[in-house]
Amino acid sequence: MKNIKFLFLPLFVVALFSSCDKYENSAEPSFITYLPKLTVSGSPNITLECDATSYSDAGGTAEEQGKPIDLITTVKPKYFGGSTVDGPDVYTILYSAENKDGIPGAAERTVTWKECNGDLVSSIAGMYTAYLSRTTKSSGAVLASAQYQGVGPVIIRDLGNNQYGISDAIGGWYEFGRSLGVSYAAIGQTITANNIPANDFTFGPAVEVGGFGGVNTLTSFKVFPSESKIVFTTDWEAGFTFEVTLIQNP
Repeated sequence: MKNIKFLFLPLFVVALFSSCDKYENSAEPSFITYLPKLTVSGSPNITLECDATSYSDAGGTAEEQGKPIDLITTVKPKYFGGSTVDGPDVYTILYSAENKDGIPGAAERTVTWKECNGDLVSSIAGMYTAYLSRTTKSSGAVLASAQYQGVGPVIIRDLGNNQYGISDAIGGWYEFGRSLGVSYAAIGQTITANNIPANDFTFGPAVEVGGFGGVNTLTSFKVFPSESKIVFTTDWEAGFTFEVTLIQNP
């Protein structure tokens, strides 16, 4: 028994001294960074009436640790393109800045510039609420549930020379009805009014349905002045047709 106890002693000594090895901390040194602080001057949501002639943005400020830093302002029209607030549309004005470590910050403002309502005799321009139905071409099944009724706004913008632009050629089916946003709208459809009372229109090139793709072709367009109403239909090559009823907003 004594021999056995003696053999275990060196192992205990080795373990004891091994446990005293120095521990090296390999963690990276820490540092403090101050995030950009952005402040938007004025309201984050602005509506311009249709008779507005221009828009001047109130801007904003950006700071890092209480000191001013560069603020970048970008204008993003929702439907009709461009890089400035220059007519009826819905605009996002994005304010952005970076701190000294390259960490970004952002804030935004929405500007809605209304289009003036036409009389549907000499002009079809205006702000509209949409009531929608979609038909599956293969089966004839019609979908017109509550989520697709009373959506919008849909804008018909006067582009000049009797030409108009429609903000979404499927009436907001996916943008508003499915709440998927403007990336799923059919943007870019134009129409020329040859004789509005006679429902004589020339349709511009077909446009794609955003997000999903596939050409969407405007097939009919009729105005009903006494009801402040427009009804148009489109044919989407994905296998659906849309009927869009637009009622002018007061």
